[in-house]
Amino acid sequence: MVHNLPTPCKVKEIAGKRFRCYFELTLAVIGGKWKPIILNHLALGGEVRFGELRRSMADVTERMLTRQLRELEADGLVHREVYREVPPRVEYSLTAMGRSLIPLLAQMRDWGMDYERFLGGNGRFTEDGYEQTESVADAVCPE
Repeated sequence: MVHNLPTPCKVKEIAGKRFRCYFELTLAVIGGKWKPIILNHLALGGEVRFGELRRSMADVTERMLTRQLRELEADGLVHREVYREVPPRVEYSLTAMGRSLIPLLAQMRDWGMDYERFLGGNGRFTEDGYEQTESVADAVCPE
């Protein structure tokens, strides 16, 4: 049987990133458990303070959230604004490059809804507190 799989490409290295293909580069930047969720929350919330972001992501530790935000900032997807106030205030928002991911994040959410149905979850989680299938703009879990 003949497969049409691509042959491995040469390694590229730019801005501290090593990758062979664009999928690999994309996953190096937005992959993992928390980064897509952080990006989605920032897409929904605009300028968000650290504490608000932390409270909106129930299972993330403060250390992990800080680390992921720093990586997203270093990769040019998140902007960190420090306000010289007492007490200091820090807000996070998406950069233009970060905002360019919003359609991809919406597609990932749509795929997740389809996969939930595939698993037999259609109609099983309709009570308050569960994310519902409205538009991405409404894709938050009610308090």
